[in-house]
Amino acid sequence: MNESKAQGFRLGMRDGIPIGLGYLAVAFSLGITARNAGLNAFQGFLISILNNASAGEYAGITVIAANAAYAEIAIVTLITNARYLLMSCAMSQRLEPGLSLGHRLLMGFDITDELFGIAIARPGYLNPYYTYGAMLMAMPGWSIGTSLGIIAGNILPERVVSALSVALFGMFLAVIIPPARKNKVVAVLVALSFAASFAFSVLPLVSTLSDGTRTIILTVVISAGAALLFPVPREKPAAKSDFTESDAEKGASHS
Repeated sequence: MNESKAQGFRLGMRDGIPIGLGYLAVAFSLGITARNAGLNAFQGFLISILNNASAGEYAGITVIAANAAYAEIAIVTLITNARYLLMSCAMSQRLEPGLSLGHRLLMGFDITDELFGIAIARPGYLNPYYTYGAMLMAMPGWSIGTSLGIIAGNILPERVVSALSVALFGMFLAVIIPPARKNKVVAVLVALSFAASFAFSVLPLVSTLSDGTRTIILTVVISAGAALLFPVPREKPAAKSDFTESDAEKGASHS
């Protein structure tokens, strides 16, 4: 590779610093939620260092608070984090042929939206050491932020903790409102999700199900229905003449 391991690692650390700082702030709110679920600072740190995903962790913590079974927690987390499977597939297409299984597994351990974005934007083959440098900055920010949120939740007055507990919902609203404003289908699906979630909590039969089971059912049914009714149109494949051997050599020259 033209870019050495040390150079890639340093560049990854540089690009990972702002991500880590952002994670620190967001994870603080997640820590408040974890504290309300009865988790201590070490448990929160361990959850976040092993599962670096805001939506997945929040869903998992929610069902933990509801005393859900281990199987429900696993399924809820798997479904919520399913998009990372697609990101992993996309990244795998940008890895140098012959890259060892160990590197592939380690790179796949911490694929988040932000780390995927900065990695996939780089030209040529992905340097695994770039990803490691970014991970080194991002993962501590997320896990330490979660622990700090739990610690603060144990110290601060209950009124303040109650106010801070809504911060994570604000983050999720910030995630869903922009695409909902641009796409009417997304807006309708968001509203439908809210309505269905409320209905499931009050209807006679489904309200008796655990929170984890209701979340699994709603996630699978609504996402599957949206995929069937409103499929994303495929882009036309590029003509063969658009990609030449010289283009392949250029891509390989970055490795």
